[in-house]
Amino acid sequence: MLYQSMAATHEYRCEVCGTKTNNPSHWFVIQCGASELTVLRWDAATADAAGARHYCGEAHAQAYISRWFDSLCSPPKPDFAGRS
Repeated sequence: MLYQSMAATHEYRCEVCGTKTNNPSHWFVIQCGASELTVLRWDAATADAAGARHYCGEAHAQAYISRWFDSLCSPPKPDFAGRS
């Protein structure tokens, strides 16, 4: 009797470049909100949590973190010292 594997493979996609994989080696998970951002090592439970974002490496995780900071810091603070 033949049995087919019931193990489901989950495919993840990098939020920056769109790379897809079902074997996320060296990937990162980021969970964030309006006032908090957390970078986590890859773990299937963490990656599958609601709101988790997936990044294929350190460079793309850093790109997202930079964008997140930019969104919190826009528009820039006014320069009350009168500098141009």
